[in-house]
Amino acid sequence: MKTAAIVDDDVYIGDMLAEVLGKNGYRVIRAYSGTEALMLFSAETPDIILLDLMLPGLSGEEVMSKIKDVPVIVISAKTDADSKVKLLLDGASDYITKPFDTKELLARMSVALRNTNKSAAVLMYGGITLNSINHTVKINETELKLTRTEYAILKYLMQNAGQAVSKSRLLDRISADTPDCTESSLKIHVSNLRKKLREASGKDFIEAVWGIGYKL
Repeated sequence: MKTAAIVDDDVYIGDMLAEVLGKNGYRVIRAYSGTEALMLFSAETPDIILLDLMLPGLSGEEVMSKIKDVPVIVISAKTDADSKVKLLLDGASDYITKPFDTKELLARMSVALRNTNKSAAVLMYGGITLNSINHTVKINETELKLTRTEYAILKYLMQNAGQAVSKSRLLDRISADTPDCTESSLKIHVSNLRKKLREASGKDFIEAVWGIGYKL
């Protein structure tokens, strides 16, 4: 399940978007100001962000300048071409003007996510290279033999390297690929993955964060 962040101080539009996205398989998180958005993103990294420009506190443009490696679709009442061009050049994945058709927005979100997935085909961290095209994992050119669940866990931790990921969030995000993984078995899978990484590299990559979950 993909997580979509809605950053808009218009409660009506935000509620409408949340309902539409929820019905289309997205998990939704929300912020109502620029400052609140940055606080939210410091704790959790969404898969895609729907960002209004006219926000209290920090503007949408200021928020976007702080976002890295997450597709941003700007939703704004500004219709002039110069504003659109500048935002796209500054890093926005797309720009849609209010009022908008929700079907068009969903299609644009799918395209943005597809493009992001293509660019993130190879993940690298601390000597680990994960190739999501051929599903291989290497440490310093030594290929690891991982189970499907171990691979899914490692991939998500690498996508959120340096961040503490809760057990519930980890289970939710890998559930489509690993329906056999449960809350009771997750610890075993992580322990086995940690052991394989340690044996191949001589160091620990996965840290247990007490009361939360795990961190790469």
